[in-house]
Amino acid sequence: MEFDFAAEQPKFLMLMYGLIAFVAVVGGLLLLLDVVPSFFARRREAQLVAASASGAPLPRRRKQGEGAFAFFFLLPTLLLLAIGLVVPAIRTTLLSFMDSGSNDWVGLDNYRWMFAEDSIVRVLINTLIWVLLVPLVATGFGLIYAVLVDKARFEAVAKSLIFLPMAISFVGASIIWKFVYAYRGEGDQIGLLNQIVVSLGGEPKQWLLDSPLNTFLLIVIMVWIQAGFAMVVLSAAIKAIPADIVEAARLDGTTPWQMFWRITMPSIRPALIVVVVTLSIATLKVFDIVRTATNGNYDTNVIATEMYNQAFRYQENGQGSALAVFLFILVIPIVIYQIRNLRKQREG
Repeated sequence: MEFDFAAEQPKFLMLMYGLIAFVAVVGGLLLLLDVVPSFFARRREAQLVAASASGAPLPRRRKQGEGAFAFFFLLPTLLLLAIGLVVPAIRTTLLSFMDSGSNDWVGLDNYRWMFAEDSIVRVLINTLIWVLLVPLVATGFGLIYAVLVDKARFEAVAKSLIFLPMAISFVGASIIWKFVYAYRGEGDQIGLLNQIVVSLGGEPKQWLLDSPLNTFLLIVIMVWIQAGFAMVVLSAAIKAIPADIVEAARLDGTTPWQMFWRITMPSIRPALIVVVVTLSIATLKVFDIVRTATNGNYDTNVIATEMYNQAFRYQENGQGSALAVFLFILVIPIVIYQIRNLRKQREG
């Protein structure tokens, strides 16, 4: 099949315009970040030199000018947040109170549908299972890894291997694990799990078809990916424990088990909270794994995949928006808890 450059020319022109716009915007921002602070720094330095030479009192910084200067640099971020977050959030909330065509107001009907439809209740239960298991299990494995590899002989290599799944996308990881769970009738299996079962004298099975077992098997993928993140954060927290505290505990005859529960765990508590909160938010939004592994079939749907199905596959804008708003509401308490926890750490 020959490639017709002339027929594809409009696409190449669009790509070129996009690259030029990207370079112009990013280059302009980088230029401003370099030129504007240098200009104000040189002007401030000139004022200080002039005041020192004339014996006049040093000029004070004007807080009003600093505020305007800060707002100048925050403006692009505020605009992007407004366009990419605030406006869509308001629009989605409004759509959640409208019908599928976004024409008539239906009040809370879409939210009543969420808790009245059996299939959607199953989706909410699946999401709850994900949120309860993934943060706790992934953090637990991350903590075990961090403790075991701390100051080990091949610590760097071990951490690299454990963290490696984080470099794989959720889609790539799901494809890898689909091969692990693969089923091929009788005889030799291409799926690792079924081959192990067959070698032990068992019968192969289609693991991703059985509910609720398939949900737990998908959770394994998420834990496999996120355990490396938990390990890195917790390992850094363990290394930050003051050496004098550890030495004093050892001199007092503390056993390794007592050291873990009385020294390590209290010292890394803030890091543990950060990991659990981060993983909880990431788990609430999980989409790629379910979409790639089962496409939400066989009772494996979660809120994010069902939201996508309702809004884009079934053209039910109101119900899809209601699920999106409900997901946002679930995230809010976690974020508030993390903000309060950070404030307490600063005050402490």
